[in-house]
Amino acid sequence: MNLFTGESSRALFGGDAPSSVNHLLHEAAAAHADPTRAEALLWSARLSAPECLPVYFAQYKFYFYRRRLDDAERCARDGLRMAAGLAHIGRHWRDVQGGDADFSAVGPARFWLFTLKALAFIRLRRGDRAEAQALLDKAAQLDPADNMGSSVIASLKDGSAPGPTDTPPDTEPRP
Repeated sequence: MNLFTGESSRALFGGDAPSSVNHLLHEAAAAHADPTRAEALLWSARLSAPECLPVYFAQYKFYFYRRRLDDAERCARDGLRMAAGLAHIGRHWRDVQGGDADFSAVGPARFWLFTLKALAFIRLRRGDRAEAQALLDKAAQLDPADNMGSSVIASLKDGSAPGPTDTPPDTEPRP
């Protein structure tokens, strides 16, 4: 929970998962010492509920932490596409405009914006500063108050933020 806003993390990470999927996600987290099993559980969750957004978050985070950036990016982009469909916004991130959805309300549009930030971080870690910047520009356009904290990723890109740059952006937004 965000201590400043009182907002639950589930609001950012795609909402609630069905109990069967939630069980698989918890099993995957518990299997962190066995990456093959954890990965299989995550894919089982995704195949059983392809519209369940928390699964995409869990997948791209899983792959990112294992430095499998190709897979992390693929899952983040898949999550963007699914969230775009659920939010009825453009399928390509460049086509999305501020009036297309309420990105501050809990739901697929908010998850989409959060995942856009994560994708910017993944692109930055892969060395694609130009696309990372384009993604961050889009995030700033859609979230001018920076509630999602995209400016943190921009600071990392610009080399002005202290601390390690290999932690994925899975923290809650600033108030």
